Amino acid sequence: MIGGAFSIHSTIIQPPLFFTEKPGRLSCSSVNLREFRFAQTMIFAINEINKSNFLLPNVSIGYRIYDNCGSTLTSIRSVMALMNGDEWTLEKTCSGQSAVHAIIGESESHSTIVFARTTGPFKIPVISHSATCECLSSRKAFPFFFRTIASDLYQSRALAQLVKHFGWTWVGAVNSDTDYGNNGIAIFLAAAQEEGVCVEYSERFHRGETEKIRKVVEIIRRSTTRIIVAFLAHVEMNSLLEQLNLYNITGKQFIGVEAWTTADSLVTPTSFSILGGSLGFAVQKVDVSGLGDFLIKGFWETQLQCNQTNVDNTANAGLCKDNQDLMKLKESKDDVTELRFCSNIYKAIYAVAYSLHNILNCSNSQGCDKGVKVTPWQVVEALKQVNFTIKSGDQVWFDSTGATVAKYDVVNWRRGPNGSVEFKPVGYYDDSLPPGQKFVLNTEDIMWSGESKEFPVSVCSESCRPGTHKVLQKGRPVCCYDCIPCADGEISNSTDSIDCKKCPEEYWSNQNRDACVLKNVEFLSFTEVMGKILVFFTLLGVVLTLIVATLFLINKDTPLVKANNSELSFLLLFSLTLCFMCSLTFIGKPTTWSCMLRHTAFGITFVLCISCILGKTIVVLMAFRATLPGSNVMKWFGPAQQRLSVMAFTLIQVIICTVWLTINPPFAFRNMNHYKDKIILECALGSAVGFWAVLGYIGLLAVLCFVLAFLARKLPDNFNEAKFITFSMLIFCAVWITFIPAYVSSPGKFTVAVEIFAIVASSYGILFCIFAPKCFIIILKPELNTKKNMMAKNTT
Repeated sequence: MIGGAFSIHSTIIQPPLFFTEKPGRLSCSSVNLREFRFAQTMIFAINEINKSNFLLPNVSIGYRIYDNCGSTLTSIRSVMALMNGDEWTLEKTCSGQSAVHAIIGESESHSTIVFARTTGPFKIPVISHSATCECLSSRKAFPFFFRTIASDLYQSRALAQLVKHFGWTWVGAVNSDTDYGNNGIAIFLAAAQEEGVCVEYSERFHRGETEKIRKVVEIIRRSTTRIIVAFLAHVEMNSLLEQLNLYNITGKQFIGVEAWTTADSLVTPTSFSILGGSLGFAVQKVDVSGLGDFLIKGFWETQLQCNQTNVDNTANAGLCKDNQDLMKLKESKDDVTELRFCSNIYKAIYAVAYSLHNILNCSNSQGCDKGVKVTPWQVVEALKQVNFTIKSGDQVWFDSTGATVAKYDVVNWRRGPNGSVEFKPVGYYDDSLPPGQKFVLNTEDIMWSGESKEFPVSVCSESCRPGTHKVLQKGRPVCCYDCIPCADGEISNSTDSIDCKKCPEEYWSNQNRDACVLKNVEFLSFTEVMGKILVFFTLLGVVLTLIVATLFLINKDTPLVKANNSELSFLLLFSLTLCFMCSLTFIGKPTTWSCMLRHTAFGITFVLCISCILGKTIVVLMAFRATLPGSNVMKWFGPAQQRLSVMAFTLIQVIICTVWLTINPPFAFRNMNHYKDKIILECALGSAVGFWAVLGYIGLLAVLCFVLAFLARKLPDNFNEAKFITFSMLIFCAVWITFIPAYVSSPGKFTVAVEIFAIVASSYGILFCIFAPKCFIIILKPELNTKKNMMAKNTT
């Protein structure tokens, strides 16, 4: 004997309880067509087994099916009746032997929990076809429970993976306030967090809590998410649907579970506006041959024979009267094509039959051993070992938790060709497959909410493009964030980066901050405008110097040239040419050799130049002292001494430069600190002491020259050039004094430009101040270029 418990009616009416008389029977109403089909399927499977010559060949299976009317209260009555019989007399006592060997049911997890806990102490196996609560997997709490459906552990995780697959990171969740809903949504929330999905709200309600349902509807209405994960039994889903329709809330994309996604009871003229486009899991459809004909015709002919010819028959009158509401379903056949859980009931009945077959040692030749007394706990042990294949080809066995492998169809609510609502499969989920292959989805076949082909987007914050990174909004879930651009020198090259990566030292972020590019290398080049200008003035200085030298050479025998110490003048012009030319070594890409050359060439040529000027100044002073009576000073500072003094002064600078280059010479340096976005190629000084010693020595000679020239500036002869030297040294000192702060504060290539400017400007100052007056006389006033004029006293 196999027991069955289904919610054939979904509403229960309790009789008044006055406690003055025995309570009457509970009355039920509102036939649930799907549950009625479950009962029909159980009868069909038992009839098929009883006709089988292979399975239990000489043993018949009987059944007792109870209607629990969708109430836990009635479930208790049903389980007691299945264990003890349905006697209402007080005299009879329990026989001690269960009335059934196994119980099929129930559909909902919370009612099944009542069943399993009640039958547990008596070791009666309960096999459910649709109770998916993960709580039922505990073999310690429910050691005698089995199910031909997978636990919600897999469905809840699959829900999170499905949501993540479509990129929905901002969802709402509602669930039944039962063990089924609470356990299922708890697993989903944990899995969603692992997948990076945020839940805007998570609300629960029971089917009878109208006010609570209205509050949930208001939360849905005010929410910003478009996706609602509904972990609801089909009765709670129907209650929610009524309130959503009442408040005209549409445009939400529902993601459902097997409990309601294929429930025909939810298909009403107004429900599609809300649930149209819903996506969810469903028990895989298995076509059981002959079942459809039995549901539509066979059952009514063999089990419920109520028609016009026998309705008045005394034997059938009571049966037909009690089942008047069922008779309305006699011609109903619309749901037969969508029967999914029926195959689970079919498998459950066959599992019990195979268990009994093994217990009774049945064989085709000798039949079953009827002498064996079958107990429910024997059936429990046999169920753990069953492994068979039904005629559709599906293999049936139970794992260590008493469940089967998780396999689901992914179905989509959409309109069929004739305008009716259909649950179209758009993919499947098989947990037995390797990771990455569990989901197969045909996304292009999905019709979304509002009968739209446009893919719905539901995120709290839009994805952060490459070049930005996520910064969480205070007090909100991790899916709510602001996209902040990466700082200079940092990049993010992927969408939704948590932080930015710093570019390597020689790289910099591009304008979009999504890639590192080589930094621009900066140095003063010959091709840029500033470099061309400096080259122009340098070459102009060289040309002018050569013109002056040529002019002096042509007029070397004139009194003016002779009076101004022609030998030192030519040496000075040569050194000025070198000074102009050395500025060119500062332009171009710095190398180790060019760095050493530019500083030493600059230091030596300028010392040579200043030494010549100093020599000319001393000659002027000595010449006037030689005119005094008894003075013989000029013999100590003749041409040989002048050359020697120039060489001596220059040699000192050569020694300074040699020591500098030996100990710590200048070198090419890639300066990455001054500018973050570019590299400055410059010459590091090596030894700063060496550099300032070179400059200091030049400055010392310039100051000495300036002082001597200043003292000799008013000597009366016309050929006295001390005043011109004074002006040249004044300009020279002014240029190099202003050079120091400008050099220190100028960035990058401008440091080099300032140095070149100082070299060129001071060279021009010497050239013009010393040689311009002489050139003026030679070219424009040749009449003054006479010995008489040169020897005359200057009276002005």
